[in-house]
Amino acid sequence: MKIIKASLANIEQLIPLFDAYRVFYKQPSDPLAARNFLVDRFKQKDSTIFLALDTETNGLGFTQLYPSFSSVRMQRTYILNDLFVTKTARGQGVGEALMLRAKEFAKQEGSRGLTLETDRDNPAQKLYERLGWVKDTKVFHYTWENK
Repeated sequence: MKIIKASLANIEQLIPLFDAYRVFYKQPSDPLAARNFLVDRFKQKDSTIFLALDTETNGLGFTQLYPSFSSVRMQRTYILNDLFVTKTARGQGVGEALMLRAKEFAKQEGSRGLTLETDRDNPAQKLYERLGWVKDTKVFHYTWENK
C-alpha cells in the first residue's frame, strides 16, 4: 500500500471511494455529483486529499482535509473532514496510514494541528485515541444549517 497526495489525475480512483463514503453516511449514490464536487475541490485548491492505493493502484481509502485558521493562536489548522476505507481493506491499517499521513502533512505545513468530528458510535474512535487524538470535553460545538 502507498499513500499519495491526490490530484485531478486520480479522479477515477477517488469517485467510487467518495461515493461509497457518502452512501455510508446515508446519502444517495451519485457518482456524477461526486465527480463534480471533487473536481471543484481540485480546481479551487480548497482541500487536500490523500489516497491509499494497493500495489495495482486500486483505491483502498482516502482522507480529505480542509484548511482553517485559529484566530486565537494565529495559526493555520486543518479539519480532517472525511476518512473512508473500503470494506475489503478495513482492518489492514489503511485508516491508520491515512491519518498518519494527514498528521505528517499538518506538521509540514506548520499548522496548529488537525481536528475531526465523528458520530458518537463510530468504532474508529479507538483508532483516533490510539494515534494520540484527544476527545474535546471542554467546549460545545454548535451547527446552523440553511434549510
